Amino acid sequence: MAELTKLEAKLGEVTGLAMAAQAATEKVIGLTEVEDSDLAAKLEKMHQEAVETEQRCTDLAGRFDGKKTAILEEARTTKAKGAEMMRTYLDADSDALDGFEFLTMAEAGEVGHWSVLKTLNQKAGHAEVGKLVEWALPIQERHLAGALSGSVKLSAEEDPDEPA
Repeated sequence: MAELTKLEAKLGEVTGLAMAAQAATEKVIGLTEVEDSDLAAKLEKMHQEAVETEQRCTDLAGRFDGKKTAILEEARTTKAKGAEMMRTYLDADSDALDGFEFLTMAEAGEVGHWSVLKTLNQKAGHAEVGKLVEWALPIQERHLAGALSGSVKLSAEEDPDEPA
């Protein structure tokens, strides 16, 4: 398999995070739809944007000569790590608030990875990576803000004196 540059490996990671985000939003929709249909609808939009992000990343990976397979292998590895984190954090007793807290952490990680890709590309000067980052980073920042606001909204409805 082709050896990846740091830029190409980071593209693989953000692709894998978009894959993992699809599974995470599906899981949290399941935890949320009965409790708060408005939040569940916002998660549906996040899910669709994660699908589009994965597609755009995969398309771009195909433009790296002879490296698409290696980039997508990096993506699958990252997706598996995300799935393991989700299984660890969200168990059978998890509720909507737990789901949104997990999404807050996951979205912060995505913003971080996209920011690193942006910084790496400032030196690399890859025009297509630059366009992808310009498109995706604001979406990820919005996802983080939405996950955080969902966590805050759901926590405001909790009784702080109730047993955990």
